[in-house]
Amino acid sequence: MSPSTTSSSTPASEAFLPQSPTTNQRSKFDPQSTLSSTLSHLLDSKLKNQSWDKNDKEKNRSLSKSIAEAAKATMLEIQPKGFKYVVQTQLQENLGQGGRADLACHWEDTDSVTQEIFANDSLICTVICFAIRVA
Repeated sequence: MSPSTTSSSTPASEAFLPQSPTTNQRSKFDPQSTLSSTLSHLLDSKLKNQSWDKNDKEKNRSLSKSIAEAAKATMLEIQPKGFKYVVQTQLQENLGQGGRADLACHWEDTDSVTQEIFANDSLICTVICFAIRVA
């Protein structure tokens, strides 16, 4: 028997992905519109003169939380309805270490993610914002 083949315009890597019939009709959250530049400005303004204080955990916690809340508020201004938003903020001491973060998700065409990183001599902050389409 000869091997079975499928003739389709869909690449083999996408052959088993579920297709949403309404994807093209749904609005897409576009983080590049203003979110990336707003996040960059936000991180610079909030963290430029900050330093890591390992003895003041509450300061670090509140700073991280205020950045996350401001990022979420910006996302709500861009697209107030139709999406759920998840914002992850990580604030850590800068000891000259390297770092790398990756993510893998199954997205619909209307979902998106954007990331901004800020670093000074004392701290590193990473903000990842997810916009997930609902309804």
